Amino acid sequence: MAESPLAKILIVDDESAQMKALCNTLKDQGYETTGFTSARAALEQIVAGRFDLLLTDLMMPEMDGITLLKSALQKDSNLVGIIMTGEGTIATAVTAMKSGALDYILKPFKLSAMLPVLERALTVRRLRMENARLERQVRQRTIELEATNKELEAFSYSVSHDLRTPLRHIIGYSDALKETTGSSLPEEEATFLNRIGKSAREMNKLIDDLLTFSRTSRVEMQRAPVNLSGLLEEVIQGLTPEMEGRNIVWEKKPLPEVTADPSLLRQVLSNLVFNAIKYTRPRNPAHIEIGCKMEAAETVFYVKDNGVGFDMEHCDRLFGVFQRLHEKSEFEGTGIGLANVRRIITRHGGRTWAEGKIDEGATFYFSLPR
Repeated sequence: MAESPLAKILIVDDESAQMKALCNTLKDQGYETTGFTSARAALEQIVAGRFDLLLTDLMMPEMDGITLLKSALQKDSNLVGIIMTGEGTIATAVTAMKSGALDYILKPFKLSAMLPVLERALTVRRLRMENARLERQVRQRTIELEATNKELEAFSYSVSHDLRTPLRHIIGYSDALKETTGSSLPEEEATFLNRIGKSAREMNKLIDDLLTFSRTSRVEMQRAPVNLSGLLEEVIQGLTPEMEGRNIVWEKKPLPEVTADPSLLRQVLSNLVFNAIKYTRPRNPAHIEIGCKMEAAETVFYVKDNGVGFDMEHCDRLFGVFQRLHEKSEFEGTGIGLANVRRIITRHGGRTWAEGKIDEGATFYFSLPR
């Protein structure tokens, strides 16, 4: 079986003897060559994918090399052109490179100088074709992602309407039944009724969190300067009901202004501060520290508490959807909050991680690029 040629080269030179000599020389080097003395005749033979390289003389009576190259590239954009020229027309050859040629070769030809140019031209062609393939893949992937986003939007609509409507009925009817029966229900039936209402509300909260998680990856980010210290105060103020009757010692270090999406960053702080409040419930006093440290490429923020902590053996589960390290009977939650934090910070180009010890507290970190 004959070996495949290194490349298919179209050679155009109005000097017949020179064109034939070049065809034969390169054929001996493993290339498949096709030669023409007429630029117009050569142009008629060009179709996409037929040739890899075009080797054309610069000065030809019928059509100059620059015109030939421009016309050839219109028919096959992956074709790589090389101009052949004499010493006196190097400036024109440089002009040809600005018009699309990759390189030029001086006459009289030296094989030692020509072969590296051909090898480089083939490398460039492979890279161009690979880039074109990747661009096609990106376009296709973009189309698929847009279709997926539309499906997610339809799913979100279905969840928010089709699922929550019957839940509202369950909650409403169970509350109405509780009001009408008052204390007349036996203890066991009253317990069942309370559990129905509580479970329905938990499911409603889970649906809300899922919708928020779904929107987090689709919402368009609106970056703006954010005063983190001011945003933190707003978040803590909004969590006042969660701190009622609690003894919490706050240590709030100065936080810098950052460029980020204010709404999404509010979700991050709200989740992390709420977790610190929740998991320090058994502590009196609870201690929550919030601060940052400046590093070369990023600013690292942290929320540290003296709460129940966690086993570092399971820290990889913390930021997953529906992942919980404590029983619902101990601490409420849907297991989506930290997954939201990671998704938001990842979209900002940052990182998320945590450190902790059982019964010795935990520290949650996130970073933002500087």
